[in-house]
Amino acid sequence: MKLLVAIAVGLRPKDLEHAPTLRSIAEEGFVAPLTPVFPAVTCPVQATFLTGTLPRDHGIVANGWYHRTTAEVRFWLQSNHLIEGEKVYESLAEDAGFSCAKLFWWFNMYSAAAISVTPRPEYHSDGLKQPGLYSEPPRLKVDLQRDLGDFPLFQFWGPGAGIASTEWIAASARKVMVQDDPTLTLVYLPHLDYDHQRYGPDDPRSQAAVGALDSAMAPLLETARETGREVLVLSEYGIEPVDRPVFLNRFLRERGWLAVGETGHGELLDAGRSKAFAVCDHQAAHVYVRDPHDRAAVFALLSALEGVEQVLDRAAQRDFGIDHPRAGEFVCLAEPGAWFAYPYWLEEGKRPDFATSVDIHRKPGYDPAELFLDPTLRAPKARIARRLLQKKLGFRYRMDVIPTDPSMVRGSHGRLPSDPSLGAVALGSFRRESEAPLPAVEVSALIQSRLRG
Repeated sequence: MKLLVAIAVGLRPKDLEHAPTLRSIAEEGFVAPLTPVFPAVTCPVQATFLTGTLPRDHGIVANGWYHRTTAEVRFWLQSNHLIEGEKVYESLAEDAGFSCAKLFWWFNMYSAAAISVTPRPEYHSDGLKQPGLYSEPPRLKVDLQRDLGDFPLFQFWGPGAGIASTEWIAASARKVMVQDDPTLTLVYLPHLDYDHQRYGPDDPRSQAAVGALDSAMAPLLETARETGREVLVLSEYGIEPVDRPVFLNRFLRERGWLAVGETGHGELLDAGRSKAFAVCDHQAAHVYVRDPHDRAAVFALLSALEGVEQVLDRAAQRDFGIDHPRAGEFVCLAEPGAWFAYPYWLEEGKRPDFATSVDIHRKPGYDPAELFLDPTLRAPKARIARRLLQKKLGFRYRMDVIPTDPSMVRGSHGRLPSDPSLGAVALGSFRRESEAPLPAVEVSALIQSRLRG
């Protein structure tokens, strides 16, 4: 038996009415709500899919967190070694002839999977950023880009993010399934993340994005069928409507808890010198408090802040399965309709220069405003063209076209779903014994049971 496991990010049970190809798979096999883990964001959910454990056990408490030993906030790290515990492809490695292809799932570098491909942009010493990939074996990224064209990095994330990256990833998975014939193929398809966050999940443009994803997946699912594979489609979370960014770090700074450093390119969050600060990640935020004696005061402040539904101390974190040393002293949960924005500066003239760029590694928090062009720019496309000309001519340049007012964001996630129809979904080409929701912690066991008959 062989299996294709595809993550369709942001897909909800109610979206299937716009996805005839996926709906036909569900009618053939099963469909059920998927119960995510908290926080319902990419990296923790994927780590749970792979290990069958909660964030308290595998240690992936967010898409990024504060590293206390280096006093740095780091997002979107790639090393597979960060996931604690045995992954599903390690559990299956003892089976004769087993092999795994892990395509664009997170924590993809240096894993035990025989085949890996993941985005790895190139950062040149002159400031140039170019699309790039990491692959195992190393030759694979060369072969894929020879056959499929360069990986469309700037359609994978940023204002230009769209269906092109999902189509490229799906095509790469088809080639790997045919040429390498792995037992287990894991593939991540990001398309619904974009418009669901830009416009809200029920906007007509978002509904059209569901149809576009369905069309992009059709050839992939057909190849799976032709090569004798069962199919399991998962989403990590459902995206719910929002209209209120909550600025935790500005709130903490105004009250003297958060410290910044003055530099020649703006104010930088000084995490090591701050008494308290937040690492904001959609509708969840880890708040790190340096001195234990300050915890009660910070807890009281955060609990009274409008937009914060709940503040989890270590005891409450145990109930949510997130009580790991990497977690903040407190974890804030946003109210329905609200989400946590990372900005910490109080004056626009002192913002860091990376604030107006797509810069997922230097920003000390997730920034969905990177999906937009700044509406205050008079001619943003002309500005982009000018920057690209500078790039082509070999000059240093900064693609400064991202808004710093995130109020246009209309979709977010991280909270556990208010209703199963608005949350994540699982569907498969095979029958499942139970019609109950599929818990994320049972995905690893389900994969193993299908592959082992």
